Amino acid sequence: MDTGNAAWMLTSASLVFLMTPGVAFFYGGMVRAKAVLNMLMLEAAALSVTAIIWTLWGWSIAYAGTSIGGIFGDPATGFLLKDSMVAQDGVFTAVKTDGNYPGSIDVAFQTTFAMITVGLICGAIAERVKYSTWMIFVALWITFDYAPMAHMVWNGGLLSGTGAISQAIGAAAHDFAGGTVVHINAAVAALIIVLIIGKRKGFGTQPIRPHNVPFVMLGAFLLWFGWFGFNAGSAFGANGTAGYAWVSTTAAAAAAMLSWGFTEKIRTGHYTAMGAASGMVAGLVGITPAADVVSPLWAIVLGAIVGILTCLACGLKFKLGYDDSLDVVGVHGVGGLTGTVLIGFFGEGTGLLAGGDWKQLVVQIVIALVAILYSGVITAIIAFALEKTIGWRVTEAQEVGGIDLADQGERAYDFAGTASSVLKEVR
Repeated sequence: MDTGNAAWMLTSASLVFLMTPGVAFFYGGMVRAKAVLNMLMLEAAALSVTAIIWTLWGWSIAYAGTSIGGIFGDPATGFLLKDSMVAQDGVFTAVKTDGNYPGSIDVAFQTTFAMITVGLICGAIAERVKYSTWMIFVALWITFDYAPMAHMVWNGGLLSGTGAISQAIGAAAHDFAGGTVVHINAAVAALIIVLIIGKRKGFGTQPIRPHNVPFVMLGAFLLWFGWFGFNAGSAFGANGTAGYAWVSTTAAAAAAMLSWGFTEKIRTGHYTAMGAASGMVAGLVGITPAADVVSPLWAIVLGAIVGILTCLACGLKFKLGYDDSLDVVGVHGVGGLTGTVLIGFFGEGTGLLAGGDWKQLVVQIVIALVAILYSGVITAIIAFALEKTIGWRVTEAQEVGGIDLADQGERAYDFAGTASSVLKEVR
């Protein structure tokens, strides 16, 4: 065992875990004050339910079980992590090592990826869904969507570099840290649910503004920090690839923040904090699949392109009439798709503009389309079934009055109590 690799991977797992609380603040600041606690709770459920499902059978479906058609592993082989953990003298340790670090650390690392992926979906459905329905959705989606997708891309399955699609086209599909598995997957799922559950009351007819922009900025900075574990950790070792992924990730995020800001300035006359936060995240999303295979120049260019496209894409929901509350589709869908496809242009030695040919571009487009199709179909089945049984939405009166009170029985801010206390002191 290489203790340096072990230490780095355990650190990376912890950094990626931090990303879900980061998303909670990022999204929590964007919603109205009457819905912030509900948003934080949705993210808490993403952490907790995923941890249980991943321990029971998610890990087995994604990485441990015998592959079935290159789509998913059997859920029994690694059930309750029995392939990965063993008790020695009453103390549990790892059965094996992967990349010269304990397999138990790999389980931890991949658990946090599952958590953040389903946690991204929350932003699209903010302010109107039942907490109970969300918890059931998380369990079903991790089981039937996320775990199989991870298997297909990262465990030698259909969408991997050695899978049937890559072999047919003659180029190895590349998704370093989750352009398809995480971002496209989550964004498509978010869009499907939004189309099923409908719009918030007042969407498109009255302003719906973020209640705490500093929360949004805090969340964006936490996400950038956590992304070092997300991307650099995907090198699976304390090595040069991890170091370069850190560099390319930062360059792309910085370029996207600036290009989003310039786009916003031209369109509205302002560089907004909301735009800066969203631009950072968009750049992080875009570089995720490509962090190890694009040069410093192309990392900057990729980030700049993603920043412009995602900024423009976030306005489409008003033209097309779907209520993606916090722009999950615009940022993660467009950003993830753009980053995945641009490997076909910028990938070192394989991309059209970096010494390669057309085959890399074709395979990147095909795996993205298959990921979109799979996520869309599976999510539609799950979301529609929940809609027809227990229902997704709180009542209109509960939504207007505030989902925090309706679902959590609490308020984030006791404005009335504070005002009353001040008046008493004055008197």
